[in-house]
Amino acid sequence: MSNRQIICPMSWGSGAYIANRYLEQYIPEYKLESYHPCWTLMPFALPLVASTKNAALIHTTPAYASFFHRKSTPLIITFQNYFIDPWMRSYSSFAQRIHYSTDLRLWIRRAVKKAHTITAVSKFTARLIQHDLCATRPIRIIYNSVDLGSFTPKQCFAPNRKEIRVFYSGNLSRRKGSQWLLSIAKQLKKNICIYYTQGLRTRSRLPIYPQLKSIGPVSFEEMPERYREMDILLMPTVREGFSLSVLEAMAGGLPVVASDCSSLPEQIENGKGGFLCPVGDVKAFADKINFLADSSKLRREMGEYNRCKVERFFSVHKMVKQYKELFEEVLS
Repeated sequence: MSNRQIICPMSWGSGAYIANRYLEQYIPEYKLESYHPCWTLMPFALPLVASTKNAALIHTTPAYASFFHRKSTPLIITFQNYFIDPWMRSYSSFAQRIHYSTDLRLWIRRAVKKAHTITAVSKFTARLIQHDLCATRPIRIIYNSVDLGSFTPKQCFAPNRKEIRVFYSGNLSRRKGSQWLLSIAKQLKKNICIYYTQGLRTRSRLPIYPQLKSIGPVSFEEMPERYREMDILLMPTVREGFSLSVLEAMAGGLPVVASDCSSLPEQIENGKGGFLCPVGDVKAFADKINFLADSSKLRREMGEYNRCKVERFFSVHKMVKQYKELFEEVLS
């Protein structure tokens, strides 16, 4: 790419930001121009806080891409998720529904129109975009990835620890399924506890219950060790573009109990790497967690299967290679 700079303007604190940090780490020409999420409340000011002036290529997510676009510079947009379709309205607040159906939808349509190339992080996301936006343009699939050197399985199991630790990683939002955590916890065996994070952008907590424990906000750098302290990942979400939490848990050798929806079947093989449950089916989630809690052998086998799968399909180096090839195509 002969030192032609690729600039990625993006707010920090999101999964997309973490995914693109890998590109900055492994592609010398790639530079993240990060900004505080509050600036998205004034999108017309975004070019002032995240400059793309020297870019030969701009790569970002679609929501605010049109504010950074310049006619002389090719734009690549990557859909990390998509939640402005009608199905998601029941999992959105009133303010979100207004935002998603008006200005955000307009800005995403503008980005799709202006983009040189469109990519998505899963087949599900690509199909959803094409259906909801009536987009006929091809969408290139490049899966998200995980750092296999940082996210590693625990070296030894704790045979004397009676508590089974279930990990919920993410914001406490309806989209992530946090509204079902208490109900799931109430159906778990007494030796099982759900440990949940609170996300970096919120400070909300769940109701007090003996089998629900908050570990507060956790930085990205702390996450590998957190996974090694756990036995199972719980992901009761209603929509995922391509979950980094699931990838990280898989790399950490954990079985996953997740919703059977959106892109999750592209990550988790039901019965081999964990279990997929109907969205919002509290009993199904609790039953699968209880089942896994009874067998350390099954948890270990599923965790090993997941580790092998991410090594084969979702390594950072594979993702970086695909993006480098794309950037070279566009710049050539």
